[in-house]
Amino acid sequence: MVDTKIKKVETYALEVPITKMDNPPESLPYYQELKAIVFGSYKSVIVKITADDGTFGIGECMTRLSPAALTSIIHDVLKPVIMDRDPLEKEVLWEEMYSTMMQRGHYKGYMIEAMSGVDMALWDLSGRLLNKPVYTLLGGKFRDTIQCYASSIRFKKPKEVVEEVRSVVNEGFKQVKLKIGRGIEEDISAVKLVKEEFGDELRVMVDANSGYNVNSAIKLGRAFEKLDVFWFEEPIPPHDLPGYAELTHKLDIPIAAGESEFTRYGFRDLIEVGHIDIIQPNVGRAGGFSEVKKILAIASAHGIPFAPHTGSSSGVTMAAELHLASSASNFLVYEFMRTAWSHEAPNPLKNEIITEVLDKHENGSIKVPKGAGLGIELNYEAVRKYEMK
Repeated sequence: MVDTKIKKVETYALEVPITKMDNPPESLPYYQELKAIVFGSYKSVIVKITADDGTFGIGECMTRLSPAALTSIIHDVLKPVIMDRDPLEKEVLWEEMYSTMMQRGHYKGYMIEAMSGVDMALWDLSGRLLNKPVYTLLGGKFRDTIQCYASSIRFKKPKEVVEEVRSVVNEGFKQVKLKIGRGIEEDISAVKLVKEEFGDELRVMVDANSGYNVNSAIKLGRAFEKLDVFWFEEPIPPHDLPGYAELTHKLDIPIAAGESEFTRYGFRDLIEVGHIDIIQPNVGRAGGFSEVKKILAIASAHGIPFAPHTGSSSGVTMAAELHLASSASNFLVYEFMRTAWSHEAPNPLKNEIITEVLDKHENGSIKVPKGAGLGIELNYEAVRKYEMK
């Protein structure tokens, strides 16, 4: 193989307005004041990196707000670092990108989200250059079929939650996650009704999206223990590591977290200080493949399983998470986003901007995409349709 150099870096900032939302999709402080800002649209930034022989790779920056901020970081800060460099030297490039602003405190947030999309595109490009799937570059695959849970049953009245869970079960899923954060009694009531209706045949997880404090989370956790809830996700804000340590010390229910965390350093602290039981990094946010494989190694050394976060990402991150799920020895279960933020306005970025169908499931499991790199291609017509002007 001849030497290859990076010659072009392109970004596509995407936005899909949400015109109707009857209920809040999840717990959020100051919801009435912030709902139109945080949940006003689905957003993403797609990164395309092209080598001098015309081979390209694609990645995604997982973000909720201001895609323009990410595109600026990529073009103003990261592009000068990687231009005319060997795309196979992904980890060298990662460290150099990280070093540009680390000393100024930019080691979380938008900087790492931008790096995540660039790094993901470099891994896809590397796989295409070598004609190998990303899971092979990561060390090989442990599994072709990925076990999933249906995520997420959004805020509804408890009896309505039961009916939506019934539709999930009828589709073949045996695992489901409920959004909680409406209040202790209502949350317990919803989970109790689901467990009474479906019993031990259905595995139930709950996700509070940081909606509680330590004391209320302990009260909820003790109730969920009695109901045999499989995990309690993000019960408190991500910055409260001592609070996480208190929860894991006082509760027997597994505590899951990490969708709001960045890099191996953040996950090191989440594990060693917060003592969480299940990690949930998002490859489009936590630092890309180069960093998430280090995060998974730290977790493996502590005996902690990995349940990837997909959330409101597009099909690009979905594909990337499937490659990680295939190659990770400590993989637990994959988040299959069955519903979007709004029942009235589903997220078209999930399926429309790639040409492959990734979420075709059979009895709650899906297949890893095959082919070089991520094994997917962009649907440029859809990309242009949703590109911000």
